[in-house]
This record gives sequence, C-alpha cells and structure tokens, in this order.
Amino acid sequence: MAYDADDVTFKKGVAIVEKLGLLAKANPALGDDLRAHTITALFGTIWTREGLELQERSLITLASLISLNREHELRLHFRGARNLGISKEKIEEVILHLAHYSGWPTAITANTVLTEVWDEMDQEEEG
Repeated sequence: MAYDADDVTFKKGVAIVEKLGLLAKANPALGDDLRAHTITALFGTIWTREGLELQERSLITLASLISLNREHELRLHFRGARNLGISKEKIEEVILHLAHYSGWPTAITANTVLTEVWDEMDQEEEG
C-alpha cells in the first residue's frame, strides 16, 4: 500500500516526528508502509489533536511505555521528551510515581534507559 507524501495529515505527522527528533534513531527495519501509517495515523492524527499540549502527550506516552516495559520505544520517546524541553527530573518523577502502579522492575528499567539516553544525548551535543 503506497502513501501520499503530499497528504496533509502525513505532513503534520512528519512535523511532529521532527519536533520529537525521532527519525534519527528510528528502527531502520521498519517497513515503509508501517512507518508511513504510523506517521499519518498516530503522529498526524492523534498527536496533533487539540485538547493536550505536545509535552503532555509525550509524558502520557512515556507513562504508557514505562508501564508496558517497552525499552526500545522508551529510548525513542525519552529523546523526544528531551527535545520538547521536558527535564530529566520531571521524567524521573513520572518513573517514581509509576513504580507504585506498574512495579519496581519497570521503574528500574525505565530509569536505567533514561540515564543511558540522557548520557548519549549529552555526548552527541558535546561532539
């Protein structure tokens, strides 16, 4: 199934993905159709809706991914959160809060991944 790169919703999705800075570290094995559908349906439709600010959507996404223990996606969305100006301390507070709901192992994994991503991004900024 082909996608239309000129589609307005696709373009809106690309703009969100660029703000989050997700393309640089996205899974290269992701097929073109799945990538285009994700950009259009998720980022172009859901992330651009009124009612929640972009930072709020990012924190909600982080909370879901932390609770589900989705390490690969956490790496991407921790980057996105930082690119949106969400502080490491705020994310750590989310992790601490979720430890009581999703369990200590998910919180420990999330905190480990957060530290790795932050350190990696610090090194990228220095280099």
